[in-house]
Amino acid sequence: MSLAQLRARFQRWLFRVGGPEPAPIRLVQRRIFVLPSRFGLALGITLLAMLLASINYTLSLGFALTFLIGGVAWISIHHAFRNLVDLAITPGRSDAVFCGSPARFGILLHNAAHRSRLGLVLFPTQAPTLRTHPFDLSPERTATQEIAIPTATRGWLTLPRLTLETRHPLGLIRAWSLFQPDARCLVYPAPEQDGPPLPVGGPAATGLGGNGHGQDDFAGLRHHQPSDAPRHVAWKAVARGGPWRTKEFDGSGARHVHIHWAHLPAGMGLEARLARLTRWILEADRAGIDYGLSLPGADIPPGRGAAHRHACLTRLALFG
Repeated sequence: MSLAQLRARFQRWLFRVGGPEPAPIRLVQRRIFVLPSRFGLALGITLLAMLLASINYTLSLGFALTFLIGGVAWISIHHAFRNLVDLAITPGRSDAVFCGSPARFGILLHNAAHRSRLGLVLFPTQAPTLRTHPFDLSPERTATQEIAIPTATRGWLTLPRLTLETRHPLGLIRAWSLFQPDARCLVYPAPEQDGPPLPVGGPAATGLGGNGHGQDDFAGLRHHQPSDAPRHVAWKAVARGGPWRTKEFDGSGARHVHIHWAHLPAGMGLEARLARLTRWILEADRAGIDYGLSLPGADIPPGRGAAHRHACLTRLALFG
């Protein structure tokens, strides 16, 4: 067995975390660790010096002060431990993001006790700089905290191991627990920044004719649908208190466009191709026209709306 495997096995035994855990995750006694903070260690050294001085000079008040402060520090261990024990953690919502933008995971913390939990901090174990601001949990309440994880590659991003920490009440003791909720976030390919526009009218475009959704001449109003582009809404009518209507256009423009993998330049790399296709999907979605996507081994018929956009971008995120 290699050193890395031995280290991983030791961490699984020590921290009781070996991968994503099913919800809810309950912080029982054996999952909470307690050690002095830097301030607590400094105070301990100071108390030791005070004790030695009191013994050397037989100072009764010195003994009293030393043991009084030591007793308060000892009680803070109990309070720091009670601040975490029996909390329940459940993964929340995580919306898909584009590569390069942080993936935001919602973490639900439930406090079933009749006491508040004060001064809690949540952060990825391997990235302490991403810690949240200190927060409190009210008695018998559930709070949601958001963890932002940087993204560097497309596809599924698994939520890493998290640490919940507290130094309540005096900052002398650091109590913490480690856990890994079973959550993941879909990372879309980053769209190409500088590239050719959507090839409407080129080899990737297909006209429908008839009563399609053209982009040239105003043809009238129809009932509004949730998938309609905001720029096609008849905002003046809405401002006057009228019902929601969507403008329809007719003309010789493209009725829908089919985005083909095969129409990209042959010398483009895989990630560059995905970035360009992502850019074209977003452009077609903003234009409010129907669009389809053809990839090796997959074909999505033309459509539009948030669900259609998500389906196309998901194919690109998981391609290959």
